[in-house]
Amino acid sequence: MGRDLSVVGLGCWQLGADWGEVSEADATETVVAALDSGVTFLDTADVYGDGRSERVVGAVASARPDRPFVATKAGRRADPFEPATFTEENLRAWVERSRQNLGVDTLDLVQLHCPPTPVYSDDRVFDVLDALVSEGVLAAYGVSVETCEEALTAIARPGVATVQIILNAFRLKPLDEVLPAAQEAGVGIIARVPLASGLLSGRYDASTTFAEDDHRNYNRDGQAFDVGETFSGVPFDVGLRAVEELKDVAGERPVAELALRWVVDTPGVTSVIPGARNPDQARRNAAVMRTEPLTDDQRAAVRDVYDRHVRALVHDRW
Repeated sequence: MGRDLSVVGLGCWQLGADWGEVSEADATETVVAALDSGVTFLDTADVYGDGRSERVVGAVASARPDRPFVATKAGRRADPFEPATFTEENLRAWVERSRQNLGVDTLDLVQLHCPPTPVYSDDRVFDVLDALVSEGVLAAYGVSVETCEEALTAIARPGVATVQIILNAFRLKPLDEVLPAAQEAGVGIIARVPLASGLLSGRYDASTTFAEDDHRNYNRDGQAFDVGETFSGVPFDVGLRAVEELKDVAGERPVAELALRWVVDTPGVTSVIPGARNPDQARRNAAVMRTEPLTDDQRAAVRDVYDRHVRALVHDRW
């Protein structure tokens, strides 16, 4: 993509208030705190808060002399959400709306937003994206995927610059084939959901509840979108048991630091994009860039916890 990205970025889904209410002032302050802490990569999407996240990110980015790299996503506005809806007319309309929301002529990176699986094999869709790059509307394009198979299909396409995929201590399958294939092809890897929707923060227990408008409440069984996006598809009670063991692995580190540092240390990862709902969270996440790498024993212990508690539930599904 021609620019260096901070290995810890900021995921901006929650700034659209899709994880419970976040005021516009808090959203703005969170982005500013991340950038002031060394983050240079922001990831948003046109559907986060129906454009609210893009507008907040765009306003903050445009005010910075050292403008950050901003990635957005397109495709989840498709209605109905099926391959036939990914037409040139719709793709151009979605991209134009993001340009307006972000206040730029050229978008740094547009990612197809977890489209239906057949879209990854549709030459017509990627021909439109190639045309938009040629026209200067996009600097680059990539894909955000649900499965490793979708990632591998995308990596095989010469124009794809990045693949965004769920990668965390509860989702290790991308290590098998996706990351090696991306490295071989020169494709960037953006690791999302690194804290498994907060499960890996170590802050939750069996009594924790979530707001009615928080996807960790309404999407636990995949009622609204792919269940793998909520707690990485791990049942809440199973995740809690696994996290208790990871606390022992972390030692003196907070388990959230262990989880983020695990992704940062993974070869082939371009940037990991934890979310934050307030400035303190944004600063803590960014600070992980300056912590000590995990030991080999710690990385092995993370895999052991995965193999015993999580693997059977998620590995073959995504």
